[in-house]
Amino acid sequence: MAGARVVWAANHSPTAVQWHAANHPTTDHACQDLQQADFRAAPAHDLLLASPACQGHSNARGTDKPHHDAQRATAWAVVTCAEVHRPAALVVENVPEFARWVLWPAWCAALHALGYALAPMVLDAADHGVPQHRRRLFVVGTLSRHPIALNVPRREHRVAAEVIDFSAGSWTPVRRRGRSARTLARIEAGQLQHGPRILAPYYGSGSGETGRSLQRPIGTLTTRARWALVDGDRMRMVSPAEGRALMGFPDGYRLPDNVATAWHLLGNAVCPPVARDVVDALRQAA
Repeated sequence: MAGARVVWAANHSPTAVQWHAANHPTTDHACQDLQQADFRAAPAHDLLLASPACQGHSNARGTDKPHHDAQRATAWAVVTCAEVHRPAALVVENVPEFARWVLWPAWCAALHALGYALAPMVLDAADHGVPQHRRRLFVVGTLSRHPIALNVPRREHRVAAEVIDFSAGSWTPVRRRGRSARTLARIEAGQLQHGPRILAPYYGSGSGETGRSLQRPIGTLTTRARWALVDGDRMRMVSPAEGRALMGFPDGYRLPDNVATAWHLLGNAVCPPVARDVVDALRQAA
């Protein structure tokens, strides 16, 4: 989207590498634990795009789950790669809580020692033409004396209704046998407030107890299908194809047929229009 050529991509997950390669056939791929990678094997590059594991930082995991240092440690792979290649710029994406990591100052200091001036910013995908509210931290590093000032555009919001296909999918009655009372109460409250067509979180408590209007961006998509589409007295889960559009991927971007796998990849992804706007602004500033 930004006109850059992706020369190399790597991930520890064979599935992630398989589907990235299916969409980027001219890119060299590696499947390995990047904490153990020998980055000398990666080609020279102008820009490093990195998304360290966010599970050790994200509040979405809940307080009942451990926040393992092993997952947080993937951030140090960025430092290792930067030390080997010294690209002119790097962009690191993560959840905003990443900046509250106890080792955040040390991580920044390591990049500073390599000559990078850092410009952290929190961006919402909805401000970049993506029909989804998704706040993420983007740390832009440049080999410069001072942090670079980026003029990142703020685009008009798109609503979720733009990408929902009411003629598609497998619908079931809202009041079918076994539907939980909490789900029914959330749907009823949402329809009273927003009308017969709404989005409702099927798992978790996103959008409270009132569902969500389709005339605004959807809430943050996660690695599981958790948003239900309600149309009067029928409902279904938002499909991966709709999730692809809600993440800002182009229509032709290939996803696995398995629904759970497709959602896992989508929920772990970076919204391409946001990355495009950051890379474009970086190019213009440079």
